[in-house]
Amino acid sequence: MNYLVAVLSDRIQAEAAYSALEKEGLKPNQVAILGKGYQSADEYGLLDPNADARKQAMLMILWLAPFGFAAGYVFNFITGIELFSWAGSLGNHLIGGVLGAISGAMGGAVIGGGGGLLIGGGDTLPYRDRLDAGKYLVVVRGSSALLNRATRTLRNFPTENLQAYTEPGVE
Repeated sequence: MNYLVAVLSDRIQAEAAYSALEKEGLKPNQVAILGKGYQSADEYGLLDPNADARKQAMLMILWLAPFGFAAGYVFNFITGIELFSWAGSLGNHLIGGVLGAISGAMGGAVIGGGGGLLIGGGDTLPYRDRLDAGKYLVVVRGSSALLNRATRTLRNFPTENLQAYTEPGVE
């Protein structure tokens, strides 16, 4: 699916842009206004990059913790390092496995999305910030030809930003 996002500074401009797009023949299910008094980013389905980062980090933790356990167990088995004398041979191998699982989980959190949680990412965060600042988004979704027609119409308005996107993995 293709998207065109226009950022407008106030409600009157957003409504005028919406009306102009309707006059161009766009249907109400192809155009949406996001902002105060209209749909929110969550209602429209604008992705939250923090939720995506958390999801990716959890997926990586679920994959890497068992591998870390196995690697820690095997490492301790091969090297024969005695971590605690009271634990015995099998106990030390299991402790090595637990430490490996913890290392795998930490690596999964950092690599899987921890950086995205700290730094933020994608274009959705700036759009959310603009909505929080009282701006309005006019979002058009449809074919490339439809977006080209909408772009010509929206260029007649004082947009702060006009950006087209293609949703990955969707035809």
